[in-house]
Parts: sequence; structure tokens; C-alpha cells
Amino acid sequence: MPNAMMVIVPYRYENTWVFDDEEVGLIREPFVSGIPQMIDCLVRDIPQTEKGFRLLFSATPFPGYQAELTWLREEYDGNWYFWQSENLEGWLCPALFKYFSEAPAKIYCQAQALNS
Repeated sequence: MPNAMMVIVPYRYENTWVFDDEEVGLIREPFVSGIPQMIDCLVRDIPQTEKGFRLLFSATPFPGYQAELTWLREEYDGNWYFWQSENLEGWLCPALFKYFSEAPAKIYCQAQALNS
């Protein structure tokens, strides 16, 4: 069974948010199509995130989550999600399936400073 809680460390590279996860074969995997704006909202109160921050995520709610992303639709082998409280939509590319066997109905997220 996969982990219920997962963590990646996004950082800024070439003016966009990317992350590395060598365990699943991803290096400088970019966030695109609305997800960078979601990340900007998540980290707005955390200083110096351009060098990295911890992003916890899960298909089930957990204490302290900041964002609840709701699945909208599939497109181009990826999936669109909506963050209602911020009125933002973003597309997660097929790298999503490195972490979930199918697109979850909801994804819960929390951003933390690396030094916390």
C-alpha cells in the first residue's frame, strides 16, 4: 500500500516551481498551468521559499492542511483540480501517477518552511 502522506520539496528554477524526486525518476519536474499560482498562495507567509519548502500532500485530510483541491476533469493525460477558497484552477501532469494509482477526488496540501 502506498504512503497516505507524501512529501516533495519544490523550489524555483528558471523562474518556475519545480521539484526533484529521484525515487520516482523526476528531476526538475515543472509545475504548470495554474499550479504555480496555487503554490504562490500556499507559501505567501513562508520566507525564502525560492530555495525550497516542504510540500506535504495526501488524498485524505490531515491536521493542518491548507488547501483542498477538488478534481474537475482529465485533459492531455493530466488532471485539472480546483482550490475553491482561492478560486484557482490548476493542471497536474501525468507525474501525478507516480504518487497515486488514479487521480484522487481530492488532494490535501500543506506547505512548511524547510527549517521548521
